[in-house]
Amino acid sequence: MPFYYFDAFTIPLIAVMIFVAWAQFKVKSTFSKYAQVATARGMTGAEAAQQILQANGITNVRIEPVAGELTDHYSPSEQVIRLSEPVCHVASVAAVGVAAHEAGHAVQYARGYAPMKLRSVIIPVTQFSSRAAMPLFLLGLVLGFGIFVDIGVALFFFSVLFQLVTLPVEFNASRRALEALRSTGYYSNEELSSARKVLSAAAMTYVGALLTALVQFLRLVAIANRRNR
Repeated sequence: MPFYYFDAFTIPLIAVMIFVAWAQFKVKSTFSKYAQVATARGMTGAEAAQQILQANGITNVRIEPVAGELTDHYSPSEQVIRLSEPVCHVASVAAVGVAAHEAGHAVQYARGYAPMKLRSVIIPVTQFSSRAAMPLFLLGLVLGFGIFVDIGVALFFFSVLFQLVTLPVEFNASRRALEALRSTGYYSNEELSSARKVLSAAAMTYVGALLTALVQFLRLVAIANRRNR
């Protein structure tokens, strides 16, 4: 079994797993905390997102609810912002921060923000490569087909690339969100500071995703190199 070659990556992998677990706990606990803090003007997440869209002259993006918690996302292909139940019609600081972040993605797309465009282009490739990489890699190891191993490594690289491109997209969306909220004048400095904490916690999950993909990629490269010796 190829796990013999994973030894050198045991400590980095454990460290990344701990970081990811902490990041997931942090984002959930931070959201839960500020979901209990109402906005002074009673603005809901959907209203905050709509404000940001209007302020940027974006009229072709609709806002609709989606089931679940922290399932919020912006779909460029559909031109829709989907806000989860604890965000869409809830007037909390956490809801406003999350909704503003998704509106920030819509602004990125409308303004032609390069990393956002690139991520949209590579999503179909990443979806295919993420499904095919490991089966091809393991099949190559079992059958002794070096070409399958190399193709598996190459395909997995797109997962790393996707996470690498995603990082500036997410950080930039949060920055745009906070700037947009500040410019409206509807939110106090305390509310903006709380929203920043929610968005900062969420950003760490993307850092964790990148580190996870990177460590996994380096492990596959090490296994492939060991096999080719």
